[in-house]
Amino acid sequence: PQRLHEAMRYAVLGGGKRVRPLLAFAAGEAAGAAPERLDAVACAVELIHAYSLVHDDMPCMDNDILRRGKPTVHVVFGEAQAMLAGDAMQCLAFEILTPDDGSMTPLLQARLVAVLARSSGHDGMAGGQAIDLASIGQPLDEASLRDMHRRKTGALLQASVMMGAACGRPSARSLAALSDYGAAIGLAFQVVDDILDVTQDA
Repeated sequence: PQRLHEAMRYAVLGGGKRVRPLLAFAAGEAAGAAPERLDAVACAVELIHAYSLVHDDMPCMDNDILRRGKPTVHVVFGEAQAMLAGDAMQCLAFEILTPDDGSMTPLLQARLVAVLARSSGHDGMAGGQAIDLASIGQPLDEASLRDMHRRKTGALLQASVMMGAACGRPSARSLAALSDYGAAIGLAFQVVDDILDVTQDA
């Protein structure tokens, strides 16, 4: 399906900071992981992030017409193709983490898939977006705002760190420190993003 593939490439390769892949590589390096093993993790987290942006931009959500200075996917390809592109990118992320060529043990595959799924679903990114949509026009107290940020942005950033670390052999102490780091940088990233929403133009 050529048009679907064009939409996927447009969504993933259209720029961005690549923060999540960079965190995966950095955490993996800190944990002694082989660099080639981290490629799959970096691609998977970026695909999940990219798919979430495609869906977030759609009229039923944030109704954004620009992303990174370019027309959003649904503007260029239509809403149906945008929805399918997001769905396909989500599936591709998990496909990449489960190669059948023996390059990754089944145990590591299961661990990576579990971390990515939990950070993307109801207790992570999707849940945070649902809270965000439900709270439009309503003031949130600090605890509720932190919970929304932890899910919406922090969970996938923390998952990027933890998945990179899982490809190495970190000590329990190092793993706990990396987890704390991932959670903290996730919260900081969303706070900065919210400030930019108010202070910067498109």
